[in-house]
Amino acid sequence: MEKKQQKINMLTLALGIAALPPIWAVAAPYLGVDVGAVALICAGLYVANGNKRKDALKITAGFLAGDVWAALAVCVMETLPLNPNLELYLTLFLMGGLAVLLGETFPNIFYTPAWLCGWAIGLTILGPLKMSEFGMLPIQIGAAMAVGVFYVGVGVDAFQKFLIKKTER
Repeated sequence: MEKKQQKINMLTLALGIAALPPIWAVAAPYLGVDVGAVALICAGLYVANGNKRKDALKITAGFLAGDVWAALAVCVMETLPLNPNLELYLTLFLMGGLAVLLGETFPNIFYTPAWLCGWAIGLTILGPLKMSEFGMLPIQIGAAMAVGVFYVGVGVDAFQKFLIKKTER
């Protein structure tokens, strides 16, 4: 790629990142989403997958499965009567293995890296809480995940492509 095109790509991406995600950051709390930054993490995985729009649904499905997986893991660990370290190990062992088996068995539905990433995001937020303290957090996390893939990921990519097309005229 020539230097001029590289510069155009860099500048249009910078503008897209500068303009679109902050709109979500400002809007999220007004929409009842206190975990808006989750969208940026999820957009990062979408981009790391090559901005493939054809994968957006299965990436989102993977994130949402990971969100459910996180809530379920906290539930399991809360009910097990074992040493907390043993509970953590067994839960992560069994659920991690099962997530990979399910994700790889149904690759047209789930993007396994998104499932595992979504699970880690969910555990980071929900892990310190008791289930009774979750409230709407799992729903908020899931909403931010979908926004990350579709608004930030697909949206910034489309915005950048639009700007590049305009510069070619």
